[in-house]
Amino acid sequence: MALGTPKSTAETAAPTSECVIGREALTIRDVLALARGDRRAVLDGDPDYRAHLDAARRTVEKHLEAGSPIYGVTTGVGASIQNEIPADRRDELPLNLLRFHGTGTGPILGELEAAAIVAVRLVSLARGYSGVRPVLLERLCELLNNRLLPRVPEEGSVGASGDLTPLSYLAALVVGEREASLDGRVMTSAQALAEVGLEPLRLAPKESLSIMNGTSVMTALGCVAVERAQRLTRVAAAVTAMNVDVTRGNPGHFDARIFELKPHPGLQRVAAWIRDDLDVDAGGPGEPARLQDRYSIRCAPHVIGVLADALDFTVRILETELNGVDDNPLIDPERGDILHGGNFYGGHVCFVMDALKTAVANVADLLDRQLSLVCMPETSGGLPENLIAGNGEGRVLHHGFKAMQITASALTAEALKLTMPASVFSRSTESHNQDKVSMGTIAARDCLRILELTETVTAIVLLAACQALDLREGGSQLPTPLAIRDTVRKTVPMLREDRRQDRDIQRALELIRSGGLPLPGLDPA
Repeated sequence: MALGTPKSTAETAAPTSECVIGREALTIRDVLALARGDRRAVLDGDPDYRAHLDAARRTVEKHLEAGSPIYGVTTGVGASIQNEIPADRRDELPLNLLRFHGTGTGPILGELEAAAIVAVRLVSLARGYSGVRPVLLERLCELLNNRLLPRVPEEGSVGASGDLTPLSYLAALVVGEREASLDGRVMTSAQALAEVGLEPLRLAPKESLSIMNGTSVMTALGCVAVERAQRLTRVAAAVTAMNVDVTRGNPGHFDARIFELKPHPGLQRVAAWIRDDLDVDAGGPGEPARLQDRYSIRCAPHVIGVLADALDFTVRILETELNGVDDNPLIDPERGDILHGGNFYGGHVCFVMDALKTAVANVADLLDRQLSLVCMPETSGGLPENLIAGNGEGRVLHHGFKAMQITASALTAEALKLTMPASVFSRSTESHNQDKVSMGTIAARDCLRILELTETVTAIVLLAACQALDLREGGSQLPTPLAIRDTVRKTVPMLREDRRQDRDIQRALELIRSGGLPLPGLDPA
């Protein structure tokens, strides 16, 4: 029952139009490529693999023929396990299971997140230990390839038994119930299936439970969070370098020898980025204004580096979860056994999402403090108060980045407030059957919200750094800060007098999220 290992970055980076789903392990990058439609999902056609799938399904059928109990097939689910399902009515149970879990609330997840959910669920079921038919796996491939996606409400999962409620919306799409999106157009699932020439699929016993009883929503959201956090890490290092430059900070704080004596890999990587952005090897930004800078400058690699190291750990945990088999019961086709257990528990995902969201929020706090330094003449090395441009009498009528600081502070406070670990809020539910649950999906949702807030703080501080570069007499001679400033200036002009800046923030945010800033060294998942 050994599972594969994720392919290396070099292997997954090779251009291809297909992603073969089956025995080979996938990476986060693979999942996101599938979710964006950059690659087509194709179920492995190898005869040995198909025989493995068939053997798992036959194992389920043999146990049914022998009268053996199978959770969620011959019994009710959860605390209703004592209910024995009559043999002649077992075909009704798959629909009832998905229907009564149609209790999701809150906003609908975006298309990227919905597609990632389909991809992650497909990967787990395709390992061949869930007892589902190949036709179901092929259908999930078709959903991805046609951009036919479930409309999944964000709220309603406690993270064990997996993501039952949100995954029920995927099961409902498969059978032609509830709503779907097709190339961004919202319609009923039945209409969407008909438009691409697909019939609703009748689920066999155990198949709706197999779709629903896993950690695929929290894992998919985690995959999306990882990519955004990786990009944020590099942008935060670059913005820090810009702020070192404009405040006439001490580049010696980023000397490689310092970090050789505390060799956390992420810490070293971030320090190297800042050092490169400051062009230290070519002479750097010039004579510093002070021997030691404040902590938000001097210790920036130690804050951002935690995020970089947390990401390395998060990728390993998420890719293990992604390529694992996480429903219940599991099928051992080699020995012909049905295994009742708890692989649907999302504790590992919850742990890394709780950790990641804290590391991300600390970056918001760091950059918010840097913004204060840049906006105060006594800490910026003499830049105008609030980065106000211009001279003369009219200057006192303008306020520069004063309100930008207020917004950044508000966003940072909200991000920090959301860092409470979700896992410690386990609730006993469902007649005390689910008496210890992971809350992993809540942690993943929190992480994405904190990323959204922190990206916006970063956009504000980026704009301030660009303003400071424009105001600094003599200007910067550092290639990376200047290239970043010039890129920003293509869509956001210098602030010369008071104006609304919400649109400036949005444009800077789009540059960050799209990867539009000239930043060497970003290594995606």
